[in-house]
Amino acid sequence: MSKTEIDAVTADFFGAFDNRVGKVADVARIRRLILPSGVIVKSGPEFTVYTVDEFIEPRQRLLTDGRLVEFSEWEVSERTEIAGDIASRFGEYRKSGILDGELYEGGGTKTIQFVRTSDGWRIAALAWYDQP
Repeated sequence: MSKTEIDAVTADFFGAFDNRVGKVADVARIRRLILPSGVIVKSGPEFTVYTVDEFIEPRQRLLTDGRLVEFSEWEVSERTEIAGDIASRFGEYRKSGILDGELYEGGGTKTIQFVRTSDGWRIAALAWYDQP
């Protein structure tokens, strides 16, 4: 059951950015999925460490101001290891949309650390690397 629950939290995370077919992206739902003091890290040349709110705010704006439309992001493969009340997921993902009128596509790797709380599995930390 734990793996199924972790799969659902992961899908909910990726789904937060979806604004295809007129859907309004619900990036704020990430506050339910990540612990309040969770850490989010973008790796690569633009290395950045975000709080939950620092991560949400610019993405919410980008996905609702009309600049990035028909956007979605999805996992294409993953490996999840669970040990008691902690879990680690390492996955490849793809993303696609239209940014400023131009086709926007990419992908990369995300690693997500989960903990089981009294409210179910939550993300404690997330890091990602976008392929150049």
